[in-house]
Amino acid sequence: MKEKIGTKENPLALKTPPLSSGYTMHTDVKDGKEILVCTVGKTVLHYDYSCLAHLHTMLKAHGDWMELGSADEQKPAKEGTVEAWARADTNPNGGWYGLKKGLRGRFGMYIPPLMEALGLAEVTHEPKANKMRAI
Repeated sequence: MKEKIGTKENPLALKTPPLSSGYTMHTDVKDGKEILVCTVGKTVLHYDYSCLAHLHTMLKAHGDWMELGSADEQKPAKEGTVEAWARADTNPNGGWYGLKKGLRGRFGMYIPPLMEALGLAEVTHEPKANKMRAI
């Protein structure tokens, strides 16, 4: 799966769920931990690599579409959304999957299209209120 995500030299090009903005994703290792590196313009976000398997498992158990609910770290995430799950101390990570303080949010914007590209999930592509479900 990692090889499909790409490297720093050859990252995977993706689009946000509304298909309005492009960004790239690749894998790397930081402090001995596998991470996803998401580059949006000049902003670089890091997510724990384990989020892919954990999110897929949660969505399978959920069994239906789930709203993405993307929000910046400083804003609360809407309850019952992928974003809220990615911050919850009840998820398998015990909290945030985002790894850079101040830039830990937006999980619901950038991880679902990667899951779709990897064949793990379906994502809607509406202007707002997008959803995803496991495949």
